[in-house]
Amino acid sequence: MSIVNSVRAQIPPIHREGYPFIGIFALVTLILFWIWAPLGWIGTVLTIWCILFFRDPVRVTPVRDGLVVSPADGRVSMVVDVIPPPALGLGDQPLPRVSIFMSVFNVHVNRSPVPGRVERIIYSPGKFINAELDKASEDNERNSLVISTTHGNIGVVQIAGLIARRIVSFVREGQPLVAGERFGLIRFGSRLDVYLPAGTKPLVSEGQTSLAGETILADLTQPDLGRTYRAD
Repeated sequence: MSIVNSVRAQIPPIHREGYPFIGIFALVTLILFWIWAPLGWIGTVLTIWCILFFRDPVRVTPVRDGLVVSPADGRVSMVVDVIPPPALGLGDQPLPRVSIFMSVFNVHVNRSPVPGRVERIIYSPGKFINAELDKASEDNERNSLVISTTHGNIGVVQIAGLIARRIVSFVREGQPLVAGERFGLIRFGSRLDVYLPAGTKPLVSEGQTSLAGETILADLTQPDLGRTYRAD
């Protein structure tokens, strides 16, 4: 029994949003097996991928005033100062932005980077170009959250990618959030942008791998003079 429990502990739970898709993949796989066995095995591989895509592992979020944690699993694709989208209402001056690109192999459940309250939610229809491109921040379908904190407002933007066709939100305006709490999901490849208060020094580098709810992006209470990074 202990071996069974150990195996179960290694298998991450699946988010409920994934069940309909997993069911469809499994059904198509059965049909493919009926048509031709090799096609069925291809369907089996795709069904396993779908199961892994919707995995929702437990995360251990560091809890301290001022910490900003990653809202997404993936690769830090950009760390730049840019003027935030007007819809966020964060002003017309450049702010630090950390962009995290999620491939189709990453966990796609998104988590709140800070404790606070959902001030605004803004959905913007758009295109589905490669989410790694900088212009995706303005051109692609996206769902934006403004989270008010004791250290100012934080902007979090879910951006649909080349394959993604649906942004799912779990929260509503006025709702309180704790750091690491699940607030949404993007299906099949996408990007998350985090806009930090002016003067904040991001504590991550481009190319770094981040984990939602665990990787620290910034510390709003302790100004950092800057860091250097090494790639091995």
